[in-house]
Amino acid sequence: MSQKLTTVAMRAMSKADLKTELDNLKQELQQLRISQVTGGVQSKLAKIKTVRKSIARILTVMTYKQKSAVAQQYKNKKLIPLDLRPKLTRAKRRALTKKEKSIKTKKQVKKELRRPKVIYVYKP
Repeated sequence: MSQKLTTVAMRAMSKADLKTELDNLKQELQQLRISQVTGGVQSKLAKIKTVRKSIARILTVMTYKQKSAVAQQYKNKKLIPLDLRPKLTRAKRRALTKKEKSIKTKKQVKKELRRPKVIYVYKP
């Protein structure tokens, strides 16, 4: 690999291009590891770290693209996968929604009809 790929360039690449680039980097890492065992040049040994980071960067971009594609599919659906939902806290996830809070029982509705809210007027 002659030049380091930027994340922006990776996001613009197709899935097949990313896969081939990943295979190339893995092959290069394998060659560098072999040279490490055989006692290679110090510059090659230092390159292992950058190749590993590049592999991680490509895998991250691939995961990001996959998640965004799934999120696009579930965009206007009622139920979405757990990993796409907001994390929040456990208590907030279990709290009632606005709709659930506003629902009244039949008994509450009848009680409100029988006893309308009294409005007091202030006369100074």
